[in-house]
Amino acid sequence: MNVIDLIHSTKSTAFSFEVLPPLKGTGIDALFRTIEQLKEFDPKYVNITTHRSEYVYKDAGNGLMQRARLRRRPGTIAVAAAIQNKYNLHVVPHILCSGFSKEDIEYMLLDLQFLGISDLLVLRGDKAKEDASFKPTPGGYTHATELIGQINRFNEGFFVDDTPIKVPGVPFSYGVACYPEKHEEAPNLETDLQVLKMKADLGAQYAVTQLYYDNEKYFAFVEKARAIGINIPIIPGIKPLAKLSQLSMVPKTFHCDLPLALSTEIQKCKSDEEVKQVGIEWAVQQCKELMAHGVPSIHFYTVSAVDSIREIARQIY
Repeated sequence: MNVIDLIHSTKSTAFSFEVLPPLKGTGIDALFRTIEQLKEFDPKYVNITTHRSEYVYKDAGNGLMQRARLRRRPGTIAVAAAIQNKYNLHVVPHILCSGFSKEDIEYMLLDLQFLGISDLLVLRGDKAKEDASFKPTPGGYTHATELIGQINRFNEGFFVDDTPIKVPGVPFSYGVACYPEKHEEAPNLETDLQVLKMKADLGAQYAVTQLYYDNEKYFAFVEKARAIGINIPIIPGIKPLAKLSQLSMVPKTFHCDLPLALSTEIQKCKSDEEVKQVGIEWAVQQCKELMAHGVPSIHFYTVSAVDSIREIARQIY
């Protein structure tokens, strides 16, 4: 079964969440604790993020700094396999354009097939921190639609150089990202929706939204998507606020607006614990409204919010 099958087989609103691979050298125990805290709510799948390498500066020992590339969170495929093996949960690793060549992607697809993992979330990914705008990796892609093209060709039984795959494996199913408040680089929401339609027309089975806090924007986005012929499920992505610093950080980082009612309540808080409680209450009401509107699934972003998501899930599932 793929993600769509799992969602459709659920009578009520399905539950899923996203995790990050552990920082290089820190072990996997903390990630397993996240799984332990949330698996009781019957997650239909678990997403595992992928991270490109970045430039870091290291002391060369002679008074100079040396610039080198480092992947702080390697191991997406290994983490997916570990979760699948230990918990028998359906896993969905992210596959990115950002930081990877066509050959890199091909090897990842082969590794995933060997492991019996056939669901993906296909993304362009963020630009490198040192770049002013997104630049494709040499031998890589600029757009997620190009990456989808490679996956589709792989599913048809061909490598990226058009040589045939002697023993094709199980074809990959995939979802994509979407943005109720538009992607930061899109000139307008209508253009962004046309990109989502391209992804759906190419074969994306569902879309997961960037985190947002105003359901009216989600409902309006879905309505506009349906009006131009996008008929795949659009799964809302939820991340509860949990820290005072997120009042300014979240809108800046994720390019989303905080509703006035939410920001007003956060501004009254004197501590992170108070923010956490407001964040839980807001997300619970947000999720209840989404459920009342019949959304097929809700997807949770767990970074710095596992305890909050556990409490939200306890109240709504």
